[in-house]
Amino acid sequence: MCEVNMTVGLSFARHIGALMAPSKKGATLLVKLLSTAGTGFFYVKRKNPRTLPQKLQFVKYDPKVRRHVLFSETKLK
Repeated sequence: MCEVNMTVGLSFARHIGALMAPSKKGATLLVKLLSTAGTGFFYVKRKNPRTLPQKLQFVKYDPKVRRHVLFSETKLK
C-alpha cells in the first residue's frame, strides 16, 4: 500500500491558498430588527444596502408579548 504524508499535503494547500487572490468583501451587512413593542427582543437579518437603501421593517412574532408586532431596523453593535 501507498502511504501519503499528510504534512506535505497540508503545507501544499497552505501554499496554494497564499497564492490565490483574496476574495472580494461581500456587500451584505448584518442589521438588528428590534421589536417596537419595547420588549428588547430582536431578530438579526442580512441586508444589501446597495439594492435596498431604506430601513427594513417587518411584522414578525415577538414571543415576549406573544403577538405579531412591527420590527424595525437598528444598528447591530
